[in-house]
Amino acid sequence: MENSRIAQQGLVLLGCGKMGSAMLEGWLSRGLPAASVSVIDPYPSDWLQSTGVALNGELPPAPAVVLVAVKPQMMADALPRLQAMGGGSTVFVSVAAGITIDYFESILGADTPVVRAMPNTPAAISKGITAIAGNGAAGEASLSEAEELLSAVGEVVRVETEADIDAVTGVSGSGPAYVFHMIETLAAAGAAEGLPPELAMRLATATVAGAGALAQAADVGPDRLRINVTSPNGTTQAALEVLMDEENGFPALMKRAVRAATERSRELANG
Repeated sequence: MENSRIAQQGLVLLGCGKMGSAMLEGWLSRGLPAASVSVIDPYPSDWLQSTGVALNGELPPAPAVVLVAVKPQMMADALPRLQAMGGGSTVFVSVAAGITIDYFESILGADTPVVRAMPNTPAAISKGITAIAGNGAAGEASLSEAEELLSAVGEVVRVETEADIDAVTGVSGSGPAYVFHMIETLAAAGAAEGLPPELAMRLATATVAGAGALAQAADVGPDRLRINVTSPNGTTQAALEVLMDEENGFPALMKRAVRAATERSRELANG
């Protein structure tokens, strides 16, 4: 990144909480010069102050990218300050949940390149996955720059339209919480069978983490992995007969959960 357009023209990071800090750490470790980064954050952490980035000062007039990582409720105060950067070559990349491209265009102008991104919380340890969609003014170059920046905290995928971001929210954006709850309930079920709660939690956490890592590393799909560990009439099959029940098991439950999150994402986006 040290010789990129971003390094030469500058990058503005609007908001540097957990997500912003994770991204900034990734960019700096990839060679982006701290002098190329300007951060606006009202409560900078000690770590942020130690990085050498320009903090809460004058911004470059036409940076390559403005990455918006403020909480959605702070957007109305923060974004109008950057209005003068709209309508030019500056690409606005937003990781703010529920804030539509239309909203950015209403403040910055419809000819402003805008890329909306939906990351998830494992980005904090560079294990995230982020989906991106751009507006009409955001061509291949803008999407590629957004992809380069967001890949600092994990995988990046492109979706066809902004409308797909709602379903992405239902699957990967909110999905880590589903997995955390699965760990909770798996541990509680183990404790109910007589295991010490602390041991049950260690077993459940390591099992979910290990299975996820195996699913990512394997060259076959999760259906084949499941079949491979299911002996006929064995213990796994006994459990799966409960979990795979079409009416009361995971298939129906997960479909309802993802639909609820997706619909809520649409409601939030529509005000």
